[in-house]
Amino acid sequence: MQYIKTLAPAGRGLILLILTILFSTSLYAQTTSTPDTPFWRNALGGSVIGHPVAEVESVVVITDGGNLRAYSTYGRLLWDYYVRGRLSPFISRSREGTSYICRTDGTLISVNRSGRELWQADLGSPLIYPVIIGWDGRLFIFTENMITCMTAAGFTLWQRTLEKDLALDPFLDVTGSIVLVMTDGEVRRVDPFGSFVSYVYVDRAPDGNQRTSGLGPVPSAASSVQTGRRGPAILLLYDDRQIELVYINEGIGESLVGRLHIPSPPMFTVGRNDEAAVFLRDGRISLLSIGRMDVLWTTSSHTTTAELESSIIFEDWGIILLTRSGATGFSLDGERLWSIRLTGTAALPSFGSDGILYSGGRDWILNAYRMSDPVRNRMGLLYGDAPPGTYGTGVYRPVSSLSGVPGFQEIEARFSEITQAIRDGSVGDSELEYALWLMQTAGIYISTPPIQNIPLISVQHRVEAARLLSFIGSRETISFLTTLFHRDPHPHVKAAAAQAIGRIGVDPKGIAIRAFMNAVFPPSPITDEVILTAIAEAAGAISRFSGPPLSETGIRILTALSTPDRHPQTRRQALAEIRSIYQ
Repeated sequence: MQYIKTLAPAGRGLILLILTILFSTSLYAQTTSTPDTPFWRNALGGSVIGHPVAEVESVVVITDGGNLRAYSTYGRLLWDYYVRGRLSPFISRSREGTSYICRTDGTLISVNRSGRELWQADLGSPLIYPVIIGWDGRLFIFTENMITCMTAAGFTLWQRTLEKDLALDPFLDVTGSIVLVMTDGEVRRVDPFGSFVSYVYVDRAPDGNQRTSGLGPVPSAASSVQTGRRGPAILLLYDDRQIELVYINEGIGESLVGRLHIPSPPMFTVGRNDEAAVFLRDGRISLLSIGRMDVLWTTSSHTTTAELESSIIFEDWGIILLTRSGATGFSLDGERLWSIRLTGTAALPSFGSDGILYSGGRDWILNAYRMSDPVRNRMGLLYGDAPPGTYGTGVYRPVSSLSGVPGFQEIEARFSEITQAIRDGSVGDSELEYALWLMQTAGIYISTPPIQNIPLISVQHRVEAARLLSFIGSRETISFLTTLFHRDPHPHVKAAAAQAIGRIGVDPKGIAIRAFMNAVFPPSPITDEVILTAIAEAAGAISRFSGPPLSETGIRILTALSTPDRHPQTRRQALAEIRSIYQ
């Protein structure tokens, strides 16, 4: 009896240890599953707020304790970031896997795909919608009565005040602009540079329960539409089954009203080309042809009731309906491919390109269901899908003659103007002009064919132009800066180009990191310590911002630059970057 009493505390401790390990590591399930059985389960340590977001072979989720957690496709906890406060229920992820979240005190936070905080920005008030990510990675941020546009590196480009409330969630249209539908029926389009390029008033404002996204381009040849317009449009559907097609071309505001006999009043609409997938109030889903003004098909889903929290994924490979009670996948011709009912969900589920449905429960568990095979072929891509277009900020047009070469006074005056705009966050609609001028100034010696007898533009001016470009640059600018690194003859300009790439932080095609590899390793390594020190700084910045696989190459570069035979300044920089990556 004494023996049992002696061992009892140890036995209790062992049992507690086993339970702790089982609960904290993973409620990991089987590697094969039926659609109704989780592929894997994981304990979150809190209740989910906001829907999970799947991207780049992982999923991130916010919990009410102020944590942002990331899991791999197979359920392994990748990282757990604590924000030291309460979070708004919104997550947005870039194609690089960078997550943008916001504390309830209005602090916007950027977290890379490895769980490292990149930067914070004080917005003054919390988000009211998820951050919308533009084609070049820029951020459209919505707080109360305000739109703020930032670069992916956290530099403010412009701000605009909204005098009216929004009736529908803002969304990115087919031009890469933001569409806003106001409560008084006004429809506005804000271009990437902060200009309200067009507007129109619809017959009646949506009631706030309906959500929509853009269509376009809508074919002008559609005989039943009877319009000569062609371009981006949005579709509004009303409870009486009347439709309103709103064209928002630049300088044109036009609204076309028609009627479709859809089987039930609409809840949620997503457009693609000249078709729209519509979630109906009776739980069914319809596909509409806007060009033919016709219902192509209607079929049942996993639910038979209206659910206000809903989302539709409408892509080349099919249509996915997501609600709090479950999800259904459809082919484009209306065949129901799979369906699942969910119970006890704390937020809207998320469907990833890996074919997995992620759902967070009120029981503090994240469930993953294998619903289909991976739906996208991403072979050869470093990161997520490429954007559908560009904003033109990286288009370099070299000056064609001496008359286009800026003089000393012009350069100094323009530097002052651009510097002030960057400090004020008021680059706005001058962005394209500033970007081109800075590229022409920095790249005056890389013109093809070279200008004959060009006047001297100092190294200092070329360096400053590259530096300023980094504050308004994006992934579209990386190609020019890489060319500048390759071709400018002066080491300080090469160094400035490398530092600018690092400040921007992204390199989706891997062209910059390859250029740095070629500069460090045989057969033609660079020996100049100024350039190599800048490469170390840039490789560290890219590794922190973009994470793997670029960080794997970046660490290899930094390791090579940290050896004892390197110049002391280069070695110190490389070691500092390595420490910052692993902190």
